[in-house]
Amino acid sequence: MTDILADILGLAREQVLEQGIGLSQEQALECLQLPDDRVDALLDLAHEVRVKWCGDEVEVEGIVSLKTGGCPEDCHFCSQSGVFDSPVRSAWLDIPSLVRAARETAATGASEFCIVAAVRGPDERLMKQVRDGVAAIQAEVEINVACSLGMLTQAQVDELAEIGVHRYNHNLETARSYFPSVVTTHSFDERINTCEMVRAAGMELCCGGIVGMGETLEQRAEFGAQLAALAPDEVPLNFLNPRPGTPFGEQEPMSATDALRAVATFRLMMPRTILRFAGGREITLGDLAERGVRGGVNAVIVGNYLTTLGRPAGEDLAMLLDLKMPIKALAKNL
Repeated sequence: MTDILADILGLAREQVLEQGIGLSQEQALECLQLPDDRVDALLDLAHEVRVKWCGDEVEVEGIVSLKTGGCPEDCHFCSQSGVFDSPVRSAWLDIPSLVRAARETAATGASEFCIVAAVRGPDERLMKQVRDGVAAIQAEVEINVACSLGMLTQAQVDELAEIGVHRYNHNLETARSYFPSVVTTHSFDERINTCEMVRAAGMELCCGGIVGMGETLEQRAEFGAQLAALAPDEVPLNFLNPRPGTPFGEQEPMSATDALRAVATFRLMMPRTILRFAGGREITLGDLAERGVRGGVNAVIVGNYLTTLGRPAGEDLAMLLDLKMPIKALAKNL
Protein backbone atom coordinates (compact mmCIF):
# COMPACT_ATOMS: atom_id res chain seq x y z
CA MET A 1 0.00 0.00 0.00
CA THR A 2 2.83 2.41 0.86
CA ASP A 3 4.43 1.84 -2.55
CA ILE A 4 1.13 2.57 -4.30
CA LEU A 5 0.63 5.77 -2.31
CA ALA A 6 4.22 6.86 -2.92
CA ASP A 7 3.68 6.31 -6.65
CA ILE A 8 1.00 9.01 -6.73
CA LEU A 9 3.64 11.62 -5.92
CA GLY A 10 5.82 10.43 -8.78
CA LEU A 11 2.85 10.45 -11.12
CA ALA A 12 1.82 13.93 -9.91
CA ARG A 13 5.34 15.24 -10.47
CA GLU A 14 5.26 14.13 -14.09
CA GLN A 15 1.62 14.95 -14.84
CA VAL A 16 1.10 18.17 -12.87
CA LEU A 17 4.53 19.70 -12.42
CA GLU A 18 5.95 18.82 -15.81
CA GLN A 19 2.81 18.89 -17.99
CA GLY A 20 0.49 21.21 -16.05
CA ILE A 21 -2.37 18.69 -16.09
CA GLY A 22 -4.33 18.63 -12.83
CA LEU A 23 -5.00 15.46 -10.89
CA SER A 24 -8.24 13.57 -11.50
CA GLN A 25 -10.73 12.89 -8.72
CA GLU A 26 -9.36 9.36 -8.27
CA GLN A 27 -5.75 10.58 -8.17
CA ALA A 28 -6.68 13.31 -5.69
CA LEU A 29 -8.19 10.73 -3.37
CA GLU A 30 -4.85 8.92 -3.32
CA CYS A 31 -3.16 12.15 -2.20
CA LEU A 32 -5.76 12.70 0.50
CA GLN A 33 -5.02 9.18 1.76
CA LEU A 34 -1.24 9.63 1.96
CA PRO A 35 0.18 8.69 5.39
CA ASP A 36 1.37 11.44 7.71
CA ASP A 37 5.04 10.82 6.94
CA ARG A 38 4.42 11.64 3.26
CA VAL A 39 2.58 14.93 3.81
CA ASP A 40 5.75 17.05 3.73
CA ALA A 41 6.68 15.56 0.35
CA LEU A 42 3.16 16.29 -0.89
CA LEU A 43 3.40 19.90 0.29
CA ASP A 44 6.84 20.36 -1.27
CA LEU A 45 5.55 19.12 -4.62
CA ALA A 46 2.51 21.42 -4.39
CA HIS A 47 4.86 24.36 -3.77
CA GLU A 48 6.91 23.50 -6.86
CA VAL A 49 3.72 23.29 -8.91
CA ARG A 50 2.52 26.65 -7.63
CA VAL A 51 5.79 28.41 -8.44
CA LYS A 52 6.05 26.86 -11.91
CA TRP A 53 2.47 27.43 -13.06
CA CYS A 54 1.44 30.54 -11.06
CA GLY A 55 4.72 32.27 -10.25
CA ASP A 56 6.01 33.33 -6.84
CA GLU A 57 3.67 36.28 -6.16
CA VAL A 58 0.99 36.14 -3.48
CA GLU A 59 -2.31 38.01 -3.85
CA VAL A 60 -3.65 39.80 -0.76
CA GLU A 61 -7.35 40.55 -0.28
CA GLY A 62 -9.56 42.19 2.33
CA ILE A 63 -13.30 41.61 2.75
CA VAL A 64 -16.12 43.59 4.31
CA SER A 65 -19.74 42.74 5.02
CA LEU A 66 -22.14 45.26 3.48
CA LYS A 67 -25.18 43.44 4.85
CA THR A 68 -24.61 41.14 7.83
CA GLY A 69 -26.94 38.50 9.28
CA GLY A 70 -30.60 37.76 8.69
CA CYS A 71 -30.02 35.55 5.65
CA PRO A 72 -33.04 33.33 4.83
CA GLU A 73 -30.88 30.38 3.71
CA ASP A 74 -30.02 27.47 6.03
CA CYS A 75 -26.32 26.86 5.26
CA HIS A 76 -25.52 24.71 8.30
CA PHE A 77 -22.07 26.23 8.90
CA CYS A 78 -23.15 29.88 8.80
CA SER A 79 -23.88 32.11 11.77
CA GLN A 80 -25.41 34.71 9.43
CA SER A 81 -28.40 32.49 8.72
CA GLY A 82 -31.62 33.89 10.16
CA VAL A 83 -32.94 30.33 10.45
CA PHE A 84 -30.72 29.39 13.41
CA ASP A 85 -30.39 30.72 16.94
CA SER A 86 -27.12 32.51 16.23
CA PRO A 87 -25.69 35.59 18.01
CA VAL A 88 -25.19 37.42 14.68
CA ARG A 89 -27.89 40.03 14.03
CA SER A 90 -28.82 41.84 10.82
CA ALA A 91 -26.95 45.08 10.08
CA TRP A 92 -26.07 47.28 7.08
CA LEU A 93 -22.87 49.20 6.36
CA ASP A 94 -23.13 52.72 4.95
CA ILE A 95 -21.16 53.94 1.92
CA PRO A 96 -18.61 56.09 3.82
CA SER A 97 -17.80 53.09 6.02
CA LEU A 98 -17.43 50.92 2.92
CA VAL A 99 -14.99 53.38 1.34
CA ARG A 100 -13.04 53.62 4.59
CA ALA A 101 -12.74 49.84 4.75
CA ALA A 102 -11.51 49.74 1.15
CA ARG A 103 -8.93 52.42 1.88
CA GLU A 104 -7.69 50.55 4.95
CA THR A 105 -7.48 47.34 2.94
CA ALA A 106 -5.48 49.04 0.18
CA ALA A 107 -3.08 50.40 2.81
CA THR A 108 -2.05 46.82 3.67
CA GLY A 109 -0.83 46.33 0.11
CA ALA A 110 -3.91 44.35 -0.90
CA SER A 111 -4.99 44.44 -4.55
CA GLU A 112 -8.47 43.01 -3.89
CA PHE A 113 -11.43 44.25 -1.87
CA CYS A 114 -14.55 42.11 -1.71
CA ILE A 115 -18.01 43.41 -0.78
CA VAL A 116 -20.06 40.63 0.81
CA ALA A 117 -23.76 40.45 1.70
CA ALA A 118 -25.61 37.76 3.65
CA VAL A 119 -28.54 37.20 1.30
CA ARG A 120 -30.05 34.52 -0.94
CA GLY A 121 -29.60 37.01 -3.76
CA PRO A 122 -29.61 40.82 -4.05
CA ASP A 123 -32.82 42.85 -4.13
CA GLU A 124 -32.99 46.33 -5.64
CA ARG A 125 -32.03 48.00 -2.34
CA LEU A 126 -28.84 45.94 -2.16
CA MET A 127 -28.02 46.43 -5.84
CA LYS A 128 -28.30 50.20 -5.40
CA GLN A 129 -26.04 50.05 -2.35
CA VAL A 130 -23.51 48.05 -4.34
CA ARG A 131 -23.71 50.43 -7.32
CA ASP A 132 -23.14 53.44 -5.09
CA GLY A 133 -20.46 51.67 -3.08
CA VAL A 134 -18.46 50.49 -6.08
CA ALA A 135 -18.59 53.95 -7.66
CA ALA A 136 -17.46 55.61 -4.42
CA ILE A 137 -14.58 53.17 -3.96
CA GLN A 138 -13.43 53.50 -7.58
CA ALA A 139 -13.43 57.30 -7.21
CA GLU A 140 -11.22 57.29 -4.11
CA VAL A 141 -9.24 54.04 -3.80
CA GLU A 142 -6.93 52.24 -6.19
CA ILE A 143 -8.06 48.66 -5.64
CA ASN A 144 -9.91 45.97 -7.58
CA VAL A 145 -13.48 45.50 -6.36
CA ALA A 146 -15.06 42.06 -6.06
CA CYS A 147 -18.53 41.10 -4.81
CA SER A 148 -20.24 38.16 -3.13
CA LEU A 149 -24.00 38.73 -3.10
CA GLY A 150 -25.48 35.26 -3.39
CA MET A 151 -27.35 33.87 -6.38
CA LEU A 152 -27.85 36.26 -9.29
CA THR A 153 -30.20 36.80 -12.20
CA GLN A 154 -28.77 37.38 -15.67
CA ALA A 155 -29.68 41.08 -15.44
CA GLN A 156 -27.80 41.41 -12.13
CA VAL A 157 -24.75 39.64 -13.54
CA ASP A 158 -24.73 42.02 -16.51
CA GLU A 159 -25.06 45.08 -14.26
CA LEU A 160 -22.21 44.04 -11.96
CA ALA A 161 -19.96 43.52 -14.96
CA GLU A 162 -20.98 46.90 -16.38
CA ILE A 163 -20.19 48.85 -13.20
CA GLY A 164 -16.69 47.38 -13.02
CA VAL A 165 -16.91 44.46 -10.59
CA HIS A 166 -14.06 42.34 -11.94
CA ARG A 167 -14.43 39.23 -9.76
CA TYR A 168 -17.49 37.57 -8.29
CA ASN A 169 -17.41 35.06 -5.42
CA HIS A 170 -19.98 32.30 -5.28
CA ASN A 171 -18.80 29.17 -3.48
CA LEU A 172 -20.01 25.66 -4.21
CA GLU A 173 -19.37 25.08 -0.46
CA THR A 174 -18.94 21.29 -0.76
CA ALA A 175 -19.32 18.31 -3.09
CA ARG A 176 -22.58 17.77 -4.93
CA SER A 177 -23.13 14.45 -3.11
CA TYR A 178 -22.75 16.11 0.32
CA PHE A 179 -24.54 19.37 -0.48
CA PRO A 180 -27.99 18.28 0.83
CA SER A 181 -26.37 17.67 4.24
CA VAL A 182 -25.13 21.28 4.27
CA VAL A 183 -27.90 23.33 2.61
CA THR A 184 -31.58 22.54 1.98
CA THR A 185 -33.03 25.92 0.95
CA HIS A 186 -31.38 25.99 -2.47
CA SER A 187 -29.67 23.53 -4.76
CA PHE A 188 -26.15 22.81 -5.94
CA ASP A 189 -27.30 23.47 -9.51
CA GLU A 190 -28.52 26.95 -8.58
CA ARG A 191 -25.00 27.75 -7.41
CA ILE A 192 -23.49 26.32 -10.58
CA ASN A 193 -25.85 28.44 -12.67
CA THR A 194 -24.68 31.70 -11.08
CA CYS A 195 -21.05 30.68 -11.54
CA GLU A 196 -21.56 29.95 -15.22
CA MET A 197 -23.32 33.28 -15.83
CA VAL A 198 -20.48 35.14 -14.11
CA ARG A 199 -17.89 33.53 -16.36
CA ALA A 200 -19.97 34.17 -19.49
CA ALA A 201 -20.25 37.88 -18.57
CA GLY A 202 -16.48 38.28 -18.50
CA MET A 203 -16.01 38.68 -14.76
CA GLU A 204 -13.44 36.56 -13.00
CA LEU A 205 -14.98 33.71 -11.03
CA CYS A 206 -14.02 33.12 -7.39
CA CYS A 207 -15.46 29.77 -6.31
CA GLY A 208 -14.42 27.53 -3.44
CA GLY A 209 -15.93 26.30 -0.22
CA ILE A 210 -15.32 24.73 3.16
CA VAL A 211 -13.58 21.49 4.04
CA GLY A 212 -13.93 19.68 7.35
CA MET A 213 -17.75 19.80 7.51
CA GLY A 214 -18.11 16.04 7.94
CA GLU A 215 -17.58 15.05 4.32
CA THR A 216 -15.66 11.85 3.53
CA LEU A 217 -12.27 11.90 1.82
CA GLU A 218 -14.03 10.63 -1.30
CA GLN A 219 -16.38 13.62 -1.16
CA ARG A 220 -13.45 15.97 -0.58
CA ALA A 221 -11.84 14.67 -3.76
CA GLU A 222 -15.21 14.96 -5.54
CA PHE A 223 -15.47 18.58 -4.40
CA GLY A 224 -12.05 19.39 -5.81
CA ALA A 225 -12.94 17.79 -9.14
CA GLN A 226 -16.20 19.75 -9.37
CA LEU A 227 -14.36 22.99 -8.66
CA ALA A 228 -11.71 22.15 -11.26
CA ALA A 229 -14.43 21.49 -13.84
CA LEU A 230 -15.69 25.07 -13.36
CA ALA A 231 -12.17 26.40 -13.99
CA PRO A 232 -12.46 29.30 -11.50
CA ASP A 233 -9.85 32.05 -11.48
CA GLU A 234 -9.67 31.80 -7.70
CA VAL A 235 -10.53 29.11 -5.15
CA PRO A 236 -10.93 30.33 -1.54
CA LEU A 237 -10.31 27.37 0.73
CA ASN A 238 -12.04 27.62 4.11
CA PHE A 239 -11.84 25.22 7.05
CA LEU A 240 -14.90 24.75 9.22
CA ASN A 241 -14.83 27.04 12.24
CA PRO A 242 -17.82 25.70 14.22
CA ARG A 243 -20.13 28.60 15.09
CA PRO A 244 -22.43 28.48 18.14
CA GLY A 245 -26.11 28.09 17.34
CA THR A 246 -25.57 26.49 13.92
CA PRO A 247 -26.17 22.79 13.10
CA PHE A 248 -22.40 22.33 12.69
CA GLY A 249 -21.62 24.25 15.89
CA GLU A 250 -20.58 21.14 17.84
CA GLN A 251 -18.31 19.62 15.21
CA GLU A 252 -14.63 19.23 15.93
CA PRO A 253 -12.34 21.25 13.63
CA MET A 254 -10.40 19.08 11.20
CA SER A 255 -6.82 18.23 12.06
CA ALA A 256 -3.99 20.41 10.80
CA THR A 257 -2.49 17.49 8.89
CA ASP A 258 -5.77 16.79 7.07
CA ALA A 259 -6.05 20.49 6.26
CA LEU A 260 -2.54 20.52 4.79
CA ARG A 261 -3.32 17.43 2.72
CA ALA A 262 -6.38 19.24 1.34
CA VAL A 263 -4.42 22.41 0.51
CA ALA A 264 -1.72 20.52 -1.37
CA THR A 265 -4.19 18.22 -3.14
CA PHE A 266 -6.35 21.12 -4.36
CA ARG A 267 -3.21 22.77 -5.74
CA LEU A 268 -2.32 19.58 -7.63
CA MET A 269 -5.89 19.42 -9.02
CA MET A 270 -5.80 23.08 -10.14
CA PRO A 271 -2.17 23.98 -10.91
CA ARG A 272 -2.88 27.40 -12.49
CA THR A 273 -5.60 28.65 -10.12
CA ILE A 274 -5.30 31.30 -7.41
CA LEU A 275 -5.65 29.19 -4.24
CA ARG A 276 -6.56 31.43 -1.32
CA PHE A 277 -6.31 30.76 2.41
CA ALA A 278 -9.63 31.93 3.84
CA GLY A 279 -11.66 31.37 7.02
CA GLY A 280 -10.83 28.86 9.73
CA ARG A 281 -7.10 28.57 9.11
CA GLU A 282 -6.30 30.19 12.45
CA ILE A 283 -7.96 27.48 14.54
CA THR A 284 -7.22 24.62 12.14
CA LEU A 285 -3.60 25.27 11.24
CA GLY A 286 -2.38 27.63 13.96
CA ASP A 287 1.39 27.87 13.68
CA LEU A 288 1.34 25.58 10.64
CA ALA A 289 -0.28 28.27 8.46
CA GLU A 290 3.18 29.09 7.11
CA ARG A 291 3.60 25.47 6.04
CA GLY A 292 0.32 25.73 4.17
CA VAL A 293 1.47 28.82 2.32
CA ARG A 294 4.59 26.87 1.37
CA GLY A 295 2.32 24.04 0.22
CA GLY A 296 0.60 25.59 -2.75
CA VAL A 297 -1.35 28.61 -1.49
CA ASN A 298 -0.75 31.84 -3.41
CA ALA A 299 -3.33 34.21 -1.90
CA VAL A 300 -4.52 35.16 1.57
CA ILE A 301 -7.34 37.13 3.13
CA VAL A 302 -5.86 39.56 5.62
CA GLY A 303 -7.58 40.88 8.72
CA ASN A 304 -10.96 39.65 9.94
CA TYR A 305 -13.57 37.61 8.12
CA LEU A 306 -17.33 38.20 8.09
CA THR A 307 -18.26 37.05 11.61
CA THR A 308 -14.99 35.58 12.88
CA LEU A 309 -11.62 37.05 13.75
CA GLY A 310 -8.64 36.46 11.51
CA ARG A 311 -4.98 37.17 12.12
CA PRO A 312 -3.91 40.81 12.19
CA ALA A 313 -2.97 41.90 8.66
CA GLY A 314 0.54 42.80 9.82
CA GLU A 315 1.21 39.22 10.92
CA ASP A 316 0.28 37.77 7.55
CA LEU A 317 2.29 40.39 5.68
CA ALA A 318 5.30 39.72 7.91
CA MET A 319 4.93 35.98 7.25
CA LEU A 320 4.98 36.58 3.49
CA LEU A 321 8.05 38.79 3.88
CA ASP A 322 9.83 36.12 5.92
CA LEU A 323 8.99 33.53 3.26
CA LYS A 324 10.33 35.88 0.57
CA MET A 325 6.98 35.78 -1.24
CA PRO A 326 6.38 39.06 -3.09
CA ILE A 327 2.90 40.57 -2.84
CA LYS A 328 1.13 40.91 -6.17
CA ALA A 329 0.77 44.51 -7.27
CA LEU A 330 -2.57 45.94 -8.33
CA ALA A 331 -3.37 45.15 -11.95
CA LYS A 332 -6.29 47.27 -13.14
CA ASN A 333 -8.60 45.62 -15.66
CA LEU A 334 -8.81 47.52 -18.95
